[in-house]
Amino acid sequence: MKRSLGPQSILYPTPTVVVCTYDPEGRPNMMTAAWAGVACSSPAMVSVSLREATYSHGNVQMRKAFTIGIPSEDQWREADHVGMVSGRNTLKFKTTGLTPKRSEHVDAPYVEEFPLTLECKLFQTHELGLHTQYVGEIMNVLVDEDILDENDNVDIEKLRPIIFSPGASVYHGVGQLLGKARTNRKLERTEGSGE
Repeated sequence: MKRSLGPQSILYPTPTVVVCTYDPEGRPNMMTAAWAGVACSSPAMVSVSLREATYSHGNVQMRKAFTIGIPSEDQWREADHVGMVSGRNTLKFKTTGLTPKRSEHVDAPYVEEFPLTLECKLFQTHELGLHTQYVGEIMNVLVDEDILDENDNVDIEKLRPIIFSPGASVYHGVGQLLGKARTNRKLERTEGSGE
């Protein structure tokens, strides 16, 4: 039996991403966000939603750029920390020991230690309520070579991204491989499958 939970922001899996920006003084800042995802394939775009109360919100508005870093499972503590403290009074790169690098393509820093980074130029802004959705055009993708497969695709088992569970407020890793996508055009039904 299903139970109604009413309207909630529940979508699984929810990614754990780190948004990096420069503040008004040019200091690198970062914050963890979970409301993020691919927004368009061509041109390549991604969206991230931030509350106006965050320090990064104003930085994106001012600089018209941001990067999205994908931390690996062994970096979950750093990702959690930068989502808990404000860049207004904390130098997060210093407290985490992570290394800020200047993007060559947009006016934003990125985290050298994270295995995957999307360098984004602000394309559109949408005021949605509590959150502002920033749509960024991906100007470049930086990736550690050791997480690529033989076809230069990111291997998710090598990337080991962090999945956030918003209801329980906990982090998870990626589970087991289930099968190859786009191979089940004709689905064979078996007895008792609900036909």
